[in-house]
Amino acid sequence: MLEGIDYWGELRESPSQMEICVAIFANVLELDERGEPVNEKYAERRAAAWLYRYCTGELPPGEPDIEPWECRLH
Repeated sequence: MLEGIDYWGELRESPSQMEICVAIFANVLELDERGEPVNEKYAERRAAAWLYRYCTGELPPGEPDIEPWECRLH
């Protein structure tokens, strides 16, 4: 999803955006009763979708909008 996008250059200039990217991953991630992740690839995809939108101004085709709870900082 992020191939060809210089997202590191963008995040380096704005560390607060990196914090939001990590928050999305953590907020979406679900753990089982043993604390093992059950949807890590989906959480990674949602964080990547946000990063894609941040760098390009739009979400990847077919990706649902980022929900407010996904990017809430705790």
